[in-house]
Amino acid sequence: SGSAVHPADPSADREAMDAYSAIVTSVAAQLTPRVAALRLRSGGHESAGSAVVLTGESHLLTNAHVVGIADGGSAEFADGTIARFDVVGRDRLSDIAVIRADREVPTPPEYGDADSLLVGSLVVAVGNPLGLAGTVTAGVVSALGRSMPVRTGTAARLIEDVIQTDAALNPGNSGGALADSRGRVVGINTAVAGMGLGLAVPI
Repeated sequence: SGSAVHPADPSADREAMDAYSAIVTSVAAQLTPRVAALRLRSGGHESAGSAVVLTGESHLLTNAHVVGIADGGSAEFADGTIARFDVVGRDRLSDIAVIRADREVPTPPEYGDADSLLVGSLVVAVGNPLGLAGTVTAGVVSALGRSMPVRTGTAARLIEDVIQTDAALNPGNSGGALADSRGRVVGINTAVAGMGLGLAVPI
């Protein structure tokens, strides 16, 4: 007589999903208060994105393409704090900009090292698109060391060493945080319209 076939124990799958959920939930709780929704206006054009607290002196990091040519705008945090900010500096070659708020903002998150990421590492993307406070997606690192083509005005350029993930991003998440499984920020998310990829500039 043939041996009985036992179905796989579903509790192992459930435990793995519970552990995954616990990591994502923990990272979201750490980062959501520290990611702001940005609103900017320049030349009659309004744009939006996200930014991550960088220092205890009210500096935040975002994408250079989010701030564009604007000199400043407003930042809104999950706790309801609304601050005006000025653009301190922008580097279009790395698509990173530093802004400074006009008041006290939440304390910065812990920053990690993008070099510690491996293909397959769990990552969590946290943004704060206007009207969608605290948007969180999770995935894995799909590729490292990629180059990303970006167009600014009439010039095309490449951003080197970007992190590619399968964490879904929408344009309002640009400038938000990409974190490792311990909640350490390792990149700034860059949603590239039409590319359908989760990309981040390493920090």
